[in-house]
Amino acid sequence: MKRSRNLFVENPPLFFLLTTITFIMTTHAQPQIARELFDRYDKDKHESITSRRFTQSQLLEWLKPYVEKNVVAAESLGTSAEGRTISLYTFGAGPTKVFLWSQMHGDEATATMALVDMFNFFSKNPDHAAARALREKLTLLVIPMLNPDGAERFTRRTGQLIDMNRDALALVTPEAKILKATRERFQPEFGFNLHDQDPRYTVGATKNISAIALLAPATNEERSDNAVRLRAKKVAASLAEVMRQFIPAHLAKWDDAFEPRAFGDNIQKWGTSTVLIESGGWLNDPDKMFLRKLNYVGLLTTLYAIATETIDDADIQAYEQIPFNTKYAFDLLIRNAQLKMNDRVPAVRVDVGVNFEEMMMNGAVQRSARIMDVGDLSIYTAYEVRDAKGGVIDTAKVGIERVISFDDLNRLINP
Repeated sequence: MKRSRNLFVENPPLFFLLTTITFIMTTHAQPQIARELFDRYDKDKHESITSRRFTQSQLLEWLKPYVEKNVVAAESLGTSAEGRTISLYTFGAGPTKVFLWSQMHGDEATATMALVDMFNFFSKNPDHAAARALREKLTLLVIPMLNPDGAERFTRRTGQLIDMNRDALALVTPEAKILKATRERFQPEFGFNLHDQDPRYTVGATKNISAIALLAPATNEERSDNAVRLRAKKVAASLAEVMRQFIPAHLAKWDDAFEPRAFGDNIQKWGTSTVLIESGGWLNDPDKMFLRKLNYVGLLTTLYAIATETIDDADIQAYEQIPFNTKYAFDLLIRNAQLKMNDRVPAVRVDVGVNFEEMMMNGAVQRSARIMDVGDLSIYTAYEVRDAKGGVIDTAKVGIERVISFDDLNRLINP
């Protein structure tokens, strides 16, 4: 009988050399794969998606070919409050289960687009190293639109006016019950909680817009670490390194205060190492197509790290050192204006901070402007900055939290 060979016993130096070489090759492959996915994205993305505003019926049309071609398997998990089917899409049959859910808030669609892109990548490139590794080593459990009623109106809350991300304990909504039941059924080792944040968040003390924010949620008020959260921090660290390749000055960390009603905090607490990804803002990208691309590249590359088990070697400090989100941005900053409220007070030099708002009315998107602040706004940045050059503000149109039309906004300053 031929004796099986133990390389470590027979030649320990060779064993350690080969192990080190394998580790180095795999570790260096991750930034290379991220760069490759980034550079070839236009060939692999789902071309029908051109807007972040879409309904469940459109999403189902995009997903249908992947189910028919057996790229993914689809399973109904139940229905929303208004009766829309919520489905689970499964890719791969590996031993490590990863749970990804998106659009818990109906108007947060960036990651949903990226998930469709990811399925398109699997369909077009089944033999790619990343697709093969994920298929063989992982089982991806994906709910790409958890709140279809909110998505129908492009609003945050469910059809019952509940913020389902504050329903992890009460479980009054069918959507929340579905999310918890799916986690309990599969007991996934890893989770990705995919959201959009206010595009006016900034990075730490800088004036840089926060394009992506990450969080390994706390499981208690003390924000202490356990094995589950430490593993989530490694995932976040790996994802952070990918983001630093493309947006080094625009990566932030979400506030890690414990929210006892939130799903991310509780799913972490229940034993699934969970990372929150918040898609923020980017200049001249109102539909978040660049952030969609970042989600796609970041998710695929980080899933590859989990599949190849190099996630365990991630440096947690790469996550811990990310600056927290701050909020020092407006959509529009008008600088160097003169404001004289009435004849009893002298004129003063001020800046005016303005945010734009969107609302669906009669099937069309209506945009308006809201004056957020007036005064010294020198610590703030904005997507657009206008110099009033000493022009005088029309006091009939100005007011804190006042909503005005774009016509009135353009006539706000009298030269």
